[in-house]
Amino acid sequence: MQVAVVTFDGFNELDSFIASSLVNRCRSQGLSAWITTPTPVVASMNGVEVTGQRPLGFIGEADVVLIGSGIKTRDVVADDALLARLPLDPERQLIGSQCSGALVLARLGLLDAMPACTDTTTRPWVEECGVTVLDAPFHAEGRIATAGGCLASQYLAAWTIARTLGDDAARAAIEYAAPVGEKAETVERVMAAVRTGAAASR
Repeated sequence: MQVAVVTFDGFNELDSFIASSLVNRCRSQGLSAWITTPTPVVASMNGVEVTGQRPLGFIGEADVVLIGSGIKTRDVVADDALLARLPLDPERQLIGSQCSGALVLARLGLLDAMPACTDTTTRPWVEECGVTVLDAPFHAEGRIATAGGCLASQYLAAWTIARTLGDDAARAAIEYAAPVGEKAETVERVMAAVRTGAAASR
């Protein structure tokens, strides 16, 4: 199973790298994440240049697509040609967004009546799309999930792992990365957020 972590120019390092790193803790179990970019090289909001591991065309092959955020997301959603290169399929794929990535899902018509999570800066722009924004870090309905706040990327990663490999695998990945002395409480907090965010739609 493959995960495309879609990463645009001006991306937020925390969003793309935390999700990618946590998912890749599960490579031995057959789940791999790839930084997926529209151009061979993209620069982060802080000027860190990264060579993409997969081109945008990889999205069509991926089992999971996570749309990262950044300072240029409004430019992304204004670019019809670029959006046309994002053939997301909620019938086949798990789809998630991080912070301003919710703007992309909204622009593609994937949120519809579904409420979403995003960061505080992006919130008014998502609401302008007619989407209700929750005061919560994570929300999922069916095969679509949204997360708000940079460190909420751990929830998006945990959801991805839990939906593909099961809760035990998600717990193990979070435990590995959690601070020493806080592992048990971190695992419980992350898994509780994922459960709550998914249960809210039932």
